[in-house]
Amino acid sequence: MKLIRHGAAGAEKPGLVDAAGRHRDLSAHIDDLSGTVLAKASLAKLAAIDPESLPLVPEGTRLGAPVAGTRNFIAVGMNYADHAAETGGTVPREPLLFSKAPNCIVGPNDDILIPPGATKLDWEVELAIVIGETAWQVEEANAFDHVAGFVLCNDVSERAFQMEGTGQWLKGKSAPTFGPLGPWLVTPNEIADVQALAMELDLNGAPRQRGNTATMVFGVRTLVSYVSRFVRLDPGDVITTGTPPGVGMGRKPPEFLAAGDVLRLTVEGLGEQRQRVATY
Repeated sequence: MKLIRHGAAGAEKPGLVDAAGRHRDLSAHIDDLSGTVLAKASLAKLAAIDPESLPLVPEGTRLGAPVAGTRNFIAVGMNYADHAAETGGTVPREPLLFSKAPNCIVGPNDDILIPPGATKLDWEVELAIVIGETAWQVEEANAFDHVAGFVLCNDVSERAFQMEGTGQWLKGKSAPTFGPLGPWLVTPNEIADVQALAMELDLNGAPRQRGNTATMVFGVRTLVSYVSRFVRLDPGDVITTGTPPGVGMGRKPPEFLAAGDVLRLTVEGLGEQRQRVATY
């Protein structure tokens, strides 16, 4: 399934995408895409519903992030060797983890707002994992038992906040609108090989990032297992798994976002995002 949340910010309703690409409303069956709704048994019940029996969502309705109730928004740094090289970093011997504030999550096409004092706003196209079953001390072999699905993520970053001064990554990753997710939460059965997905990001129509999840240093199974050694992951939690090369800080000279810029992002099978950059 491809699951969505549709409607005004803060008042989203659950839905799905039918075989013809039309958005259907699920709010007669579930309250939201959060908590136990994301468990395998619940998702199986949703998959058994005939999409034709569901009301159509009016065309043009805003899409929100396709998961609600996220309490842990965990990110992985330097998880593509070529990205690490372009930013002057080295590939870590084990996953490098940091947090993004969960309240930075927005819809896939919402504006990215430049926070006050920002000077080095950057982009990162990423594959993200949505947890469906509580994960604590999970073995790699069982990692997918705890995954509800996958989403496209833009790990928006303010590099001066992240790297300069005290150099704390949390500061550069967590401002409002710094976590666009969606358009869809795609269940694992829809993805033939999550470690073979093409990734793209364009800035104002010009290519910036081109990559593939095949070149991740630490794959999805490893990351779910590794994070669960230190953090109990609950349904709705998100792990965003790192970015391929082509970020603004890695260009020569560096290139950063400005008001009026437009980003287009895709991950194969997970849909497309489009964001306009605006002042806060």
